[in-house]
Amino acid sequence: MSDKSDKAVLIIDGKRYELPIIAGTEGPRAIDITRLYETAGVTTFDPSLANTAVCRSEITFIDGEQGILRYRGIPIEQFVDKPNFVEVAWLLIFGRLPNREELTRFSELLTANELLHEGLKAQFQQIPVDAPPMAILSATLNNLACYHQQFLSIEDEESFEAAAARLISKVRTIAAFSYRRFCGLPFIYPDPKLRYCANFLHMMFSIPYQQYVVTPEVEDALNLVFILHADHEQNCSTTTARIVGSARANVFASCAAAVCALWGPLHGGANVEVVEMLERIHAGGMTAEECIRMAKDKTNPFRLYGFGHRIYRNYDPRAKILKEVCDRVFAKLQRKDPLLDIARKLEELALSDPYFIERRLYPNVDFYSGILLRAIGFPTNMFTVCFAIGRLPGWIAQWREQHIDPNNRIVRPRQVYTGLPETKYLPIDQR
Repeated sequence: MSDKSDKAVLIIDGKRYELPIIAGTEGPRAIDITRLYETAGVTTFDPSLANTAVCRSEITFIDGEQGILRYRGIPIEQFVDKPNFVEVAWLLIFGRLPNREELTRFSELLTANELLHEGLKAQFQQIPVDAPPMAILSATLNNLACYHQQFLSIEDEESFEAAAARLISKVRTIAAFSYRRFCGLPFIYPDPKLRYCANFLHMMFSIPYQQYVVTPEVEDALNLVFILHADHEQNCSTTTARIVGSARANVFASCAAAVCALWGPLHGGANVEVVEMLERIHAGGMTAEECIRMAKDKTNPFRLYGFGHRIYRNYDPRAKILKEVCDRVFAKLQRKDPLLDIARKLEELALSDPYFIERRLYPNVDFYSGILLRAIGFPTNMFTVCFAIGRLPGWIAQWREQHIDPNNRIVRPRQVYTGLPETKYLPIDQR
């Protein structure tokens, strides 16, 4: 919607241009520059799009100053008591909480579509044993389009629900198979009697004739990890899914592209860096106090990962939840982890240190998610894969929102050209 009571005024070469102001339900207003080049012959310059709204969206709201995250208006904290990732996936994709019948139908669709086509499964045998799981995930999600060509063009809600169910269900199987391939273990097929997260853990960690026993605390913890990663507004991978989808690319291709964006260490790989940092601190016998001092020293190469966030200038609400989940899971497992002890001490020191307080450097979701996944049994090369499983409903929801928007146009940014002006071609004997 436009705020007709106010406009932005831009003056270029003495000429005045009025630009509409767009107001959403919450959050900052935006200056509408869609006709700026057409009317004034200039473009805006915003590297990394840090101050540019690329779409209107009804899915997720973030207030980084206040530490607020809501899915379809519901605060993230309200999903903690009875975490159900499948319910949250439906909420994000279809815009409302499902009723009992809808949730049951969607859960049954997930169960019915958890197997991979045997032809697709055979492709795993051609993949190098040490292949990165994220490479396998991206390639195999893309390959799903070969086996489900009826969903390359989706124009009705029933077909869309069927396509979404296939992606959300099969991504677990792909992820588990990639892990088993890496470990040289036989593939474990999904168990239709198990719920979403328990089934994933079964495929990951069961062995023939000995099924992995999932405790309620661990199952709830994995549900929460997936829920807390399910969507996060217009981050790098989500924007990638939208950009690819804007070309009317199918949902399989768009989500595979998003996986590639998530693979980057500045995005999905951050919790790996946190765990590796904690391992170095533990192996080196460093104290938390030493680490804090080194982190504040600009001449020291030491980096303190897991603090600060591009959006949040307050405590990341997801980190608060995961910190409490860590306590419950470690208590249930009756296990001590020196990395968790180091993390807790680092947080305690940082939250009372003026350097961190003034710069508003609080723990983010990556600070505890890696420790939690490690406690459940996931190796570090599977951390980003777990992130992708959680984020998949958000990518699908964003793809659908854009797909059904009648005003959708292919994303085509402009640039500020800094190359040579017009020059002459020289024949090779004159160069």
